[in-house]
This record gives sequence, structure tokens and C-alpha cells, in this order.
Amino acid sequence: MGCTKEQLLTRLQELQIDFTKQEHPVVLTVEAQAKHVGHLKGALSKNLFLKDKKHRFYVVSAMAKTNVDLKVLSQRLGLGKGGLRMAPEEALAEVLQVPLGCVTPFALVNDSARHVSLLLDQGFKSQECCFFHPLSNDTTIALNARDLDKFLSSIGKQPFYVDLEANPPVGKDQPPDLASLVPSDTIVLPGQPDKTTPVQVSDTNHAPVSNKSTGVSAKAVKPSTDMWKEKLSNGVSSPNSFADPEKFVEDFLEKTSSLVLSEITEENVKQHGEKLGEAISNKIRNKLATEFKSMATMFKNTAYSEGFQAGIRHQAKRP
Repeated sequence: MGCTKEQLLTRLQELQIDFTKQEHPVVLTVEAQAKHVGHLKGALSKNLFLKDKKHRFYVVSAMAKTNVDLKVLSQRLGLGKGGLRMAPEEALAEVLQVPLGCVTPFALVNDSARHVSLLLDQGFKSQECCFFHPLSNDTTIALNARDLDKFLSSIGKQPFYVDLEANPPVGKDQPPDLASLVPSDTIVLPGQPDKTTPVQVSDTNHAPVSNKSTGVSAKAVKPSTDMWKEKLSNGVSSPNSFADPEKFVEDFLEKTSSLVLSEITEENVKQHGEKLGEAISNKIRNKLATEFKSMATMFKNTAYSEGFQAGIRHQAKRP
């Protein structure tokens, strides 16, 4: 069972995050939500739950007025024009563990969503506050981007703010600018076929988007770029976050320390006694194996990406 609304709100209070709460009837669309909170100062959000052909999942959280073109976004992730589609309804229950109409960045609190990539609208950062459902669409909470970042950091998710309306060129000499945000792991649902039928729902969770391309030509991605596109697409974090080896090690040690401290509890001491150290060691090994593999992959992909850019700069300088 996933995190409940009450548990999430309690967690926000424990993190000393300021938020206001508005309870209202269940709503399934941004328009319906606006009738209850639209008079308040802040930005309404629309949230898309997407998947690619390799069963990697994404949550795109945008301001209600932002135009999200899935074809362009797919190109920017290095997935080709048709690489993104709406995630199937069963994935809401299996991966995010929320019902229809309840997808928001807060859904990533559940461990089953640890490999889901999150893209946030950079427009949120300029707003006094932003409106989101706290895992239940009978309530709306308002908080600012800084406090949203604080929550995401507390669950191990680094916030990434993106200009979702940008349409940068993609080609041989211009790699996809968001390729490092592609998850490193696939999530295959029980009994899920390779080709799923997307859910066609227009609400705060699968909001209306434009499928019309806005200027990325079919010639932009050439076969000669396939190799580096594939390598870049395995990362889940910002290249700048993993370009510094010292920062990479520091981040991993911080995760390890936090995990060790979280396991030293009175209950574990009573349960394991003298074998507490061994129990904690085994638990840490199991929990960090996937995490370290993911971080190492990101570091490798960042090094490859920077090498690619260095090569391009070198070619440009040659007479």
C-alpha cells in the first residue's frame, strides 16, 4: 500500500514545510480544480504520467498554461519523435500507487516509484506558490518551489526544472539536452505486453497536450548519432551533478550515512542484539546496490557526454 494523504501531510509538517490546505469535492480536471482554488494566488498544475518504449516512466509536472509537446519532449530526451506516450492505467496503481487524477510530484514518495524520472516546469520557480493534490484529488495544497525541492530531496529525488516549451535543435553536433534525465532502469508491470494501449484521459494527471511538432525536422536525428544517443539516455540526473568525482563520492557517502543512522533504532537493537552490525550491513548492502549502480551509470554517462562535447569543441577549433 502506498503512502496516504495523511502520512504525506504529516511528513511535510515534520520537514517544517509551510503549506496551506484546501479540501473540496473530488476533481478530475484542472478546470474543475480551478473552481475551488482558482481564486487563490498561485499556479495550478497539470501532471502527466508517461512511459517510453523501453518501459521507463516519467512524471512531467507543468503549470496549467504551459504547452507540453510530447513529440518535442521525446526528441529532447533522445527517444525519437514517438518515444513517449501516456502510461497505462495499471501503472498508476503498480508504480505510483495513486488513482486517476492524483499524479503529482508527491507520488514519487512511494518506493515503487524510485526509478521514475521527474521533470518540473521551470515556471514554478517564479510563482509565489504552486497547487498540487497531496496523493488525493479531494484536497489541494499550496507551497512554493523551494519547499517542493526540500520534500523531493528528503526522498532522494533531485529536482530538475526544465523549460518545457523550448524546442532546441537535435542533431549530430547537438545532442538531446534532456537525455541525462532518462531513467537508467525499466519497470515492467506484471503481465504487461511490450505494446500497451495508452490511457486517453484529460485531467490533472493526464492533462491535454499538443501532439503537433513545432519545428524539429525528421532530418535532425541521424543514424550516425545513434550510439552516443543510446549512451546518453541511460542517465537520470543532471550532467553537472556528476561531473565532479569528489561531489559524486560525497553524495554517495551522504546517502550511506543517512541509511546507517536510519537503521540504528531501539527496535532494531532489541531485535538483533549483538548481531546489529551484521544486520545493518546486510540491509545497507541490499538497499544501496541498486542506488550505487544507478549513480555509477550516471557518472559514466556524464563522462561520455563531456567527452563528446570536448570532441566537438576541438573539431570546431581546427582550421
